[in-house]
Parts: sequence; C-alpha cells; structure tokens
Amino acid sequence: MQSNTIRVSPVGATVGAEIAGVNLAEPLIDQAVATIRLTLADRGVVFFRDQTLRQDQHIALARQFGAININRFFAHVENYPEIALVVKEPRQTRNIGGGWHTDHSYDQIPAMGSMLYAREVPPTGGDTLFASMYAAYDALSDGLKQTLLGLRAVHSSRHVFGVARDDMKGRIGNAELATQDAVHPVVITHPDSGRKALYVNPGFTLRFDGWTDEESRPLLDLLYRHAARPEFTCRFAWRTGSMAFWDNRSTWHYALNDYQGERRLMHRITLEGCEIG
Repeated sequence: MQSNTIRVSPVGATVGAEIAGVNLAEPLIDQAVATIRLTLADRGVVFFRDQTLRQDQHIALARQFGAININRFFAHVENYPEIALVVKEPRQTRNIGGGWHTDHSYDQIPAMGSMLYAREVPPTGGDTLFASMYAAYDALSDGLKQTLLGLRAVHSSRHVFGVARDDMKGRIGNAELATQDAVHPVVITHPDSGRKALYVNPGFTLRFDGWTDEESRPLLDLLYRHAARPEFTCRFAWRTGSMAFWDNRSTWHYALNDYQGERRLMHRITLEGCEIG
C-alpha cells in the first residue's frame, strides 16, 4: 500500500534527496509522481530504500516517468531488453562507470535519467558519488559564466564504447554501434527547473566546438576539477533493495571500484529525454 505521508530528506548540501513513504512496486499515486518529479528537478538525484521489485515492476515504474531507452551497448537481463545489467563479478577488476560522467551526452537527444536498482551489493564498498551541475555552474565567476554561455561542446560515444575491451567482454559490446556524436551547449537551461547547469563531462566530452583538442583541454580540465569539488557532491551507500533515480541533465555520477573480489549486481533502466539548450 502507498503511504499517506511522503517524506523528503536532503542527502547532500547541493544534490540528492532520500524519499520515504513510497512503495515503488505498486502504481504510484499522482501525489507521489509529482513529488518525485519536483524533487528530481531540484536535487538532481533521488534515493529510495528497502524496495522489492520484480523486473516487470521496475519497467512499469520507469514508464510512469517516460519512455524507456533500450541501451545499445550494455548486456541486458534475459527476456527484458529494457533493463541493462550493471555487474561486476568477483574475478573482474574493472567496474562499469568508474569515473565522473553523465549518461548519453553523446546522443543528439540525451537521455533524461536512469533508475538504478541494487539486487546484490558487496558487504562494504561500491558506493556511488553524485555531483550537482547546478551548483558547479552557480559557483563560477561571472566572467567565466559569460564565456561559457557562448560555447558548445562535442560529445562522442566512439572512444568509450567503440573500442572492444577484453575486461568488459560479456558486459559491454556492440562496438560497431558506437557512432554517436553530438554538439550541445556547454551551459544548458534545465527543461523542468529552469535553472542553468554545466553540461560537459570527463567521460564523453571531447572538445569545444570549433576548438582543437589541445586548445580545449586546459579549460575543460579546469571545469572538471571545479565540478567535482566535494561541496557539490553527495555519496550514496547502496543496500540490496535501494533505488537511485538521477537526472543526467543536472548531475554527474561516479561508481566507486573499491570492492575487489566481491560481486555487485545492479539493474538499470534509462529514460528518454528531450532536446536540451
């Protein structure tokens, strides 16, 4: 049953909120959907604890917030192509998402966000960091804001997913499909909150449009160091049954790889977005 009391508690100073009083396995009441949407637009990522979801319930939940993006590169749950597997086995040393990035910035219309559900987690480690690109933009000097407002950046999937890696065999594939390139504003206005956010990331951004790689690197590196400042971040410690729902337009995330020899199994559904600018 749905709770009559939905409780929202901030997690970090600038990003993240935990929402209690919601059973994600059931169809959400309008109040719950509205609260989640508003909190997501404001805080960038929302967390839920102690949820028990079958695969079909995970899919039904996601569809209450948008159309589902079928991932080109990730292995998926058998019989459920909507659900990408984010897994690291005890014998594997490299994890998925082990660096600051935002998903699908290489697409012409980037994904809105993702719902990541924890099915098996290590006894310690495996946390995920999130960073607010609202806060990162707001803390820039007026002069740098003015400079960035006139810039666009090139994003690509080719250098990440277009190279077959033995240590990702069975988890990441279809390298021949990594042909996505996109050019987006460096500063976007979030379509739901109306706030400005920095929109470059270390994972998929290559250069400023019209600039060379060499010319772009110093300013991009400065922005990356700035956006990852601790005061713009929060850290989420997973438990089995935890769910994180993040907005790719206003956050970065970073999956920590500090649980060697242990298994971590997550199910991810990505939601289609809209044009950004």
